[in-house]
Amino acid sequence: MAAAAEAGPEAAAGSEEAGPEAALRALAQQLGRAARAERLSEAAAPLSCLETVRRLSGLLRGARPREMAEESMFQSVLEILMKASSEVELACKDSIELVTPDTCLLLIAECFRCLRNACVQCAKNQHVIRNLGLIDVSVRLIQLLHGLEVEQESVLAALRCSLQFLGNLAAGNGDSQNSIWKCAFPDLFLNCLNHHDEKIIAYCCMVLFTCLNSEKVRELQDHENLNVALAVLNVYRKQLEPEWSFLIVTDHLLKCPELVKAMYTKLSNQERITLLELIMSRISEKNPITNDEMTVVWKDAEFLASCFQEKCRDVLKLTSAANMEDEEAIVTIRLLDVLCEMSSNDKQLKHLQTCPGLLETAVDTLRVAHPAGKQSTNIFTATHSVTADREISHPAVGFKSHLIRLIGNLCYKSKENQDKVYLLDGIPLILDNCSIDDNNPFVNQWAVYAIRNLTEQNERNQEVIAQMEQQGLADDSILKNMGLEIEKRDEKLVLKSVRKNPIS
Repeated sequence: MAAAAEAGPEAAAGSEEAGPEAALRALAQQLGRAARAERLSEAAAPLSCLETVRRLSGLLRGARPREMAEESMFQSVLEILMKASSEVELACKDSIELVTPDTCLLLIAECFRCLRNACVQCAKNQHVIRNLGLIDVSVRLIQLLHGLEVEQESVLAALRCSLQFLGNLAAGNGDSQNSIWKCAFPDLFLNCLNHHDEKIIAYCCMVLFTCLNSEKVRELQDHENLNVALAVLNVYRKQLEPEWSFLIVTDHLLKCPELVKAMYTKLSNQERITLLELIMSRISEKNPITNDEMTVVWKDAEFLASCFQEKCRDVLKLTSAANMEDEEAIVTIRLLDVLCEMSSNDKQLKHLQTCPGLLETAVDTLRVAHPAGKQSTNIFTATHSVTADREISHPAVGFKSHLIRLIGNLCYKSKENQDKVYLLDGIPLILDNCSIDDNNPFVNQWAVYAIRNLTEQNERNQEVIAQMEQQGLADDSILKNMGLEIEKRDEKLVLKSVRKNPIS
């Protein structure tokens, strides 16, 4: 058998000159003979088999040979992988070295390359390979290779090629995606996502992304499966594979509000910051959101609003320089950033405007943060000392600006929320934050925006500001800078805009 296999490459090479079809037939026959060999560990057999599979891998890069490939050829590859798998399993079980480690591992890698190439844009081969049971064998072999206590390039090459094969097998093929998921989830994904090799991590992310759909994402909510979602987020946070992991999170994980809640509960503060940044990236996209997606966003907004309300006072820790890196406070700031962005969208805003306690929390937090900056010099203290060539590096920069922005958004065309701010005595608080503040960029502009939304078609709120100006409690210059002035009409004070174009 070995001798016959040795003579094979020359015959195959001669056939290549006659055309790829003849070469494919000759190589497939030769591979069949090698696969039927009783012992792949014999000295000559694995080497000649390796050369044959290499030639096949090269041929299958072409579309025509891929379409001509027959089931018998893939059956031969299956037999080779099964025998190789037995040898690797024995090595793992008895902690012994592979009889021919380099050749065996190279052969495994080349078999996966051959299968990988065969699946490129070829549904026929995907179907044949899946029906032969190659997914089960491949997943088992990947797990065995992962368990090998050998740190060498040949092991990594075999793992990389195996994952590339699964990725190509799953591409555009729902049946293959389901079969891979059934065999590989969750253990294979967990092992490969936590691997030290970045290419293995990347190829694993590719397979995971290709296999995921809304039904499979729901499986990630289960306690024992949640670690797969957490591992993907960790891959992105460490920038080990930012492209595929980003797509997995934004295109799949964030579309399941229940999963977002489950993940958020388990995450560290640093990981929560990363998740909030990804949520911000998703909601900042300009692509139109469907009704189904809007329902998801509403549920996310409701959850994040509750998180902000629970932790909003943590930001006050940042009044102390010693707490400048407090992670809980930074999470709260990121929550506020996300809520500001969400409330900037009309459809999302309507839901947030009715979110219980959110407006009250924003006003109360501003009420506490504002005097904190007056009691001592800290990040909440209004300052004008920073020059244009110097930037403030502090996580709470802009916090009061964003609170006022959120209040303004929540009051947009909402009489109920306008009245809530009135009852909370929030209008004087906002007016008191109208001066330029380097610690809160654009605070003046956001205050103008908030006052405009608070007073639009609301005579009582207009009257509050007018009375404050008349009594000297509101600086007339501030009102003018905001484009507003007080006018007396029939013994009644009216706040009106002096700008040609209304504030927007």
